[in-house]
Amino acid sequence: MELHNLKPAKGATHHDKRVGRGAGSGHGGYSTRGLKGAKSRSGYSSKLGFEGGQMPLQRRLPKFGFTNIKRVEFKAINLSTLEDLAAKHNLTEITNETLVEAGFVSSKDMVKILGNGAITRALAVKANAFSKSAEAAIVAAGGSIEKL
Repeated sequence: MELHNLKPAKGATHHDKRVGRGAGSGHGGYSTRGLKGAKSRSGYSSKLGFEGGQMPLQRRLPKFGFTNIKRVEFKAINLSTLEDLAAKHNLTEITNETLVEAGFVSSKDMVKILGNGAITRALAVKANAFSKSAEAAIVAAGGSIEKL
């Protein structure tokens, strides 16, 4: 058997439905589209969420909530991550640039240090924000914090 001998399994392929080729074909006349309506017309394409003129569900449901356009989004980094990073690269100071190089955040991200995990070494940590527990843990380990 070679590539030019290969054929699909029997029954796996089908002929295309040939519509509009006369009454004898069984698909003449309206060409399987039925009578009238948008779907019988040429060039028809359904709009997303269109329900035949009925008010669409997305417009029937009440809207609620609020999006604050002044919201500041932070990337959360835990103390356990800082501990691992400091141990791996033998660091005493951790900044946003250090975290970018390690691949935890992008250069545009605002960083917040959270208090999940334990920290054993004295680290000088510079970030945009700190949780109170993270702040306390860093200072208790002999380190320092600086808010950017």
